[in-house]
Amino acid sequence: MGAGVRGLGVSADKDTGVAVVTLDRPHRLNAIDLDMRDELVTTWRELRFDDSVRAVVLTGAGERAFCTGLDRDAEVPQPNSPYMADDPLLHVGPKSNDLWKPVIAAVNGMACGGAFYLLGESDFLVADRAATFFDPHTAYGMVSAYESVLMAQVMPHGEAARLALMGTAERLSAERAHAIGLVTELTESGGAVAAATAAAEVIAGYPPDGVQGTVRALWAAKEAAVAQGFAQAAHLVALGNLPPDRQAELFRSRRSGFRLR
Repeated sequence: MGAGVRGLGVSADKDTGVAVVTLDRPHRLNAIDLDMRDELVTTWRELRFDDSVRAVVLTGAGERAFCTGLDRDAEVPQPNSPYMADDPLLHVGPKSNDLWKPVIAAVNGMACGGAFYLLGESDFLVADRAATFFDPHTAYGMVSAYESVLMAQVMPHGEAARLALMGTAERLSAERAHAIGLVTELTESGGAVAAATAAAEVIAGYPPDGVQGTVRALWAAKEAAVAQGFAQAAHLVALGNLPPDRQAELFRSRRSGFRLR
């Protein structure tokens, strides 16, 4: 696999069995547009067939952000029906694409909102000490539904609730994320990818059937809760979201500054 186009980079080391998938739109804080969404889906599904890749590292380009979710300029067509709504990031993660090779997220800078679709389907996280996590939905009159369902599986309930409800007023520090178990290892600035890759190389050196079975078993432990939460999510979003023009107004009038916890 070589470098991708538009906004995704993929490199694979045949000797170590590790592929690095990089969200590569640093000028947009690695926000996911529809092209990048499609590239991610294609990449996860291609990796299923590449036996030379036995573990994956997922990261973001640049120092400012791992990913800031859906690009606000993305135009997402919707059916003209209250019974059908398309969430553009619903199938953007590796588990949603039936990839049962281990995926380790290397988080640098901000990870917020729609980034949780990716983090919630990663097997574990490594983060720079400067990394931060937050969910802006409520501040802009939106329901954090799918994101909160996923994050509730990887952190204590109270922490997931606070992350979702505090909106843009507060960010979870890498140190706090490590303390509560969301992040498994902290690194100095610029070290997350190297640390994640080192772990991935160890895992890739083990017999793949046992590794992939373990990944599948771990996901099985929580997928019923995810499925049940997702079954309610579209209805909650439809009921609770403000109209798009009102959301945009709140976004334009947002206050600067936040508390780092």
